[in-house]
Amino acid sequence: MDLPVMPPLQPMLAKAASRIPPQPDSGSTWLYEPKWDGFRALVFRDGAEVVLCSRGGKDLARYFPELVRAVRDELPQRCVLDGELVVPRSIGGRTRLDWESLSERIHPATSRVTMLSEKTPAQFIAFDMLALGNHDSSREDFSARRAQLVDTIGGGPTCHVTAATGSSEIAAEWFEMFEGAGLDGVVAKKLVGPYMPNKREMVKVKHSRTADCVVIGYRPHKSQPGIGSMLLGLYDGDQIAMVGGASAFTSARRVELLAELEELRVGEDVVAEGEPTRWRSGNDRRWVPLRPERVVEVAYDQMEGSRFRHAARFLRWRPDRTPDECTFGQLEVPVRYDLDDVLTGGS
Repeated sequence: MDLPVMPPLQPMLAKAASRIPPQPDSGSTWLYEPKWDGFRALVFRDGAEVVLCSRGGKDLARYFPELVRAVRDELPQRCVLDGELVVPRSIGGRTRLDWESLSERIHPATSRVTMLSEKTPAQFIAFDMLALGNHDSSREDFSARRAQLVDTIGGGPTCHVTAATGSSEIAAEWFEMFEGAGLDGVVAKKLVGPYMPNKREMVKVKHSRTADCVVIGYRPHKSQPGIGSMLLGLYDGDQIAMVGGASAFTSARRVELLAELEELRVGEDVVAEGEPTRWRSGNDRRWVPLRPERVVEVAYDQMEGSRFRHAARFLRWRPDRTPDECTFGQLEVPVRYDLDDVLTGGS
């Protein structure tokens, strides 16, 4: 492989903000994009050679053979692109993203990789062009790189270009419309300036919300006294379902929580069902069930199906709430978009 920009390469990063940065009164500073929540990937293609470089510098090509084929079929002979790997699926007649299926794609067994590449094929969403042919585009302004990207990529069934807008008002609408299911906010990028690897030159605004949950159990900490994580549940009718956990506690607080929760302990320890994955190893699946009596308020960013996409953050106990008030109803977010709405062809 001999490209103007070579792997491994660390991607340009984003810093968090509480609001979408507005355009100045005169001229334009920002371009806004929906924030994709898949696997960040830099795609390097030099003829038949393809590298899918992760944020950490590893080649993901062996896990996504269908994407390697798509890159060869749909992208220019020599190019370097920045983007996101996602797995779409149809829900209620609309196409949205499935993080769980994407995470299962990282598997050591070749036979399973082959099976999943056919069962849950991934797609690539491009949002920057770093090289084309023998030209190093990374040194140009983002406005030029974006124009080159739109003119060059698209039209195939697997490799796409993300939608973008120069209007902060439309970006604010996207922030609400594309909520959840792998689209969890907005990214703002400066139109002027080169690509800067490993620098936080972009701005990301993510969703943040709270929920009242029932504490249904805890996992003991692996290496110190106290709890490792607090397990959270919500009612769906008369049934309670585990929706995730909260685990960011100080050492002293872990011991205090163990003392508080121990009196609610019931029955024997439980081993979580399901096959261990890259995200859930075989040695951390034991948990201690508790009587569903304590209510806690937590902060979370989004839902993935019926679970919190990331770990929730403990905010406070809610003694004024009863467990039966902790239902999925407080989390419901209507699915108001289709994947095509977030790509250049549908923008």
